[in-house]
Amino acid sequence: MNIYNNILTAKKAGNKLLAVLIDPEKFDLKNSALFFEKVHLSIATHIFVGGSTDANNLTESVVNAIKRVTKLPIILFPGDVSQITNGADGILFLSLLSGKNPEYLINQQIKSVPLLKNSGLEILPTGYILVDGQKETATQKVSNTKPIPQENTNLILDTALAGEFLGKKLIYLEAGSGAKIPVSTKIINLIKSNISVPLIVGGGIRSKKTIEKVFNAGADIVVIGTAFEKNDDFFNDLKK
Repeated sequence: MNIYNNILTAKKAGNKLLAVLIDPEKFDLKNSALFFEKVHLSIATHIFVGGSTDANNLTESVVNAIKRVTKLPIILFPGDVSQITNGADGILFLSLLSGKNPEYLINQQIKSVPLLKNSGLEILPTGYILVDGQKETATQKVSNTKPIPQENTNLILDTALAGEFLGKKLIYLEAGSGAKIPVSTKIINLIKSNISVPLIVGGGIRSKKTIEKVFNAGADIVVIGTAFEKNDDFFNDLKK
């Protein structure tokens, strides 16, 4: 499975991708088979697993359970090094570019190397940019950083381009879990028009209409989480 090449192929063809973000602290393992029956009937193409915290070390057991019920690529979206498990197919190797906290710019990444270098996980270098969604997020609290205000479009663009110039293979614009507002279509379009790598957008995306707007603005991958955490019948709106 070559996750990144498949993403590039989809981007070139104009095929949009939808990632389902599963937070190990919120996922019901007993309901995994039924949950993925709904996922498989939807347009979902990837599974992201991770959260800002995993106090009970559930990531590995959740990944293993998901692996038994789906063939979709499972990609780690780790809050820190403790959430790395070999059971997944790949990992978003995140660098929190918006926060300027060295712990999440490079220190966590260095700590992860002994786990990753012989893991078999496909490593996807990702520039992670928090954009203000009008709600304090768990990522802000854990990383002790602030998001970039949505009106500061020049800083968001420069941060995204700095990520690409540094060699990041993906740029991820994130309004945060439970954001009151998603990343604006104006910002998405601006970033999409100026970077050459695939663009991921998540946070505050709770309806099929919003997903379509984000795709139309230029996102190559849209990430949903809160929408189905509150009601997994949300997937009925996203049938193939």
